[in-house]
Amino acid sequence: MIVPVTDLTRAVEFYSTLLETDGERVSDGRHYFDCRGTLLACVSERHATEEHFRPLPDYCYLAVDDLEAALERARAAGADVEAEIDSYPWGERSFYVRDPFGNPLCFVDASTVFLGGRVVH
Repeated sequence: MIVPVTDLTRAVEFYSTLLETDGERVSDGRHYFDCRGTLLACVSERHATEEHFRPLPDYCYLAVDDLEAALERARAAGADVEAEIDSYPWGERSFYVRDPFGNPLCFVDASTVFLGGRVVH
């Protein structure tokens, strides 16, 4: 998942705290974080201006083992919490935040990830 950012240093600080990993700088404008085998790539365009910057159009979903701890880390990192931890009719437990660049993120309890199929009430 490519996550656009305007300040790579700030993005690395934020995501390192949030994801509990330092990740890896792969170029002047890219820093990668391994999220259970999927890369979250913070990408900063050197010549992009604030007026031309566009955050992700939809949520990036991340499964975590400890949802409460992830919410605490999100707050500590400076995320804007949009929705607290909640349980949904399809069985997932999750919360919603935005990173400092406005990118929407959803954290889901890994033991409740809904992969499709019929929901029985």
